[in-house]
Amino acid sequence: MKIKALLSTVLCIITLTAMAQAPVEVKGLLKKKRSSAVKLFKVKYGKSIEIANASPSANNQFGFLFYPEYEGLYVIGTGNENSPNDNYKFYFKGGEQLSISLLDSSYVLTGKLNSKENVVLTQWHDLTFPLEQKAINFMKVQSTFVDYFPQQEEIVAKSKTFLNGKSTGNAKFDRQIKDIMALDLASYATNFLNTPRSAHPSVEEYSNFYSSLKAVDFAKTTDKVYNYPWGYRTLSGIISVNMRQDGKAYKRGVEGVDIFASYLPNDTLKGDLALENAAGYKAIGDYQTLMAKYDKYVITKAQKERSSNIMNPLLTYKPGTDAYEFSYADNNGKMHSMKDFKGKVVLVDTWATWCGPCKAEIPFLKKLEEEMKGTDVQIISLSTDAEKDKEKWLKMIKDENLGGLQLFAGGPANEFSKYYKINTIPRFLVFDKQGKIVTVDSPRPSQPELKALLQKTLAN
Repeated sequence: MKIKALLSTVLCIITLTAMAQAPVEVKGLLKKKRSSAVKLFKVKYGKSIEIANASPSANNQFGFLFYPEYEGLYVIGTGNENSPNDNYKFYFKGGEQLSISLLDSSYVLTGKLNSKENVVLTQWHDLTFPLEQKAINFMKVQSTFVDYFPQQEEIVAKSKTFLNGKSTGNAKFDRQIKDIMALDLASYATNFLNTPRSAHPSVEEYSNFYSSLKAVDFAKTTDKVYNYPWGYRTLSGIISVNMRQDGKAYKRGVEGVDIFASYLPNDTLKGDLALENAAGYKAIGDYQTLMAKYDKYVITKAQKERSSNIMNPLLTYKPGTDAYEFSYADNNGKMHSMKDFKGKVVLVDTWATWCGPCKAEIPFLKKLEEEMKGTDVQIISLSTDAEKDKEKWLKMIKDENLGGLQLFAGGPANEFSKYYKINTIPRFLVFDKQGKIVTVDSPRPSQPELKALLQKTLAN
């Protein structure tokens, strides 16, 4: 992505990889008491991500010229990522002009060339503005449930007829606006309950709208959550309300994630939930415990990348650190995990049938196995062959009469290799009888130092 500022940073020109046929042009005036940079956000996976910012000129003008990479919601404002405070939603597909003035607590459209979609969004914003101020801008606008609940019920009632006569001619927007409205109302309702107030209602005092808020209605697919700037935040808020309605207490760790996940019918969103929690972990053990249960929900490429980004900074390979708790099948289909070998010194050989240096070590590995017979040493050969080469792996075990325990990890991108950052093979790793790391890059069987290391580890 290229970002270039022109005309004393009044106009920001952004070029995105996947370009629309025509650019969006935003012209604005910042009419706030305090001047600050105006930011442009895209929406990705239910969060807003800053893609550009513009510093207003001496006469408070700002602007953006960009090619949208998708048709849908974008956010413009002076607030922070993932917070609706001082940030406002607009709809772009390419070719629109948007003319706005940003005020201290709201915005107004100016000019006559604003799109029908953004006119409807602004009319909706104006209708729900009192709820937004009390729920989101609560530090400035003091409110309790006594005045908020009646106003919420009144606006919810008006929302049922809001779209009458407001077809924009854009079928995609006319469908999506319904989800936007529902998420806005849910965002305000849940944020109101989850922010500091001078008085808080009991569940029995909740107004009628809360009985209609069900996480399952927003989480059957990822679309509603992913296409909304504060989708994940809002979904979490709904789950919190549902938990109170069901009398469920908050819990820490995996137990808390389990409770939240029970409200999600969508596996991808369960993966997002686990990763969101894992992002706050400080110890690799906590991450391993959580992902042992939730890694099966880490499905998409983006989730897998995020998982690696969370895990890698937590990794330590110091002697005495807990080993990665793998679980793989052997050549007979029986599952084995690291915990099965407590009480034994474990030597793991990561290899593949196509790897010449790996095969060169096989005679030395067989000799080492014979020399270690009768001791508490368990040799594990972990194949990183691709799934398509599994039969080749099975044939080689039989033809070469391979010993030890033969496990199939399923490709070079398997979790064991990612965890230990194994980019080249063969690689040999040694673990002690307590399942702790001795070394994650030991000598090879062809080197006498490996046998000496195993004997030393046995004696400890």
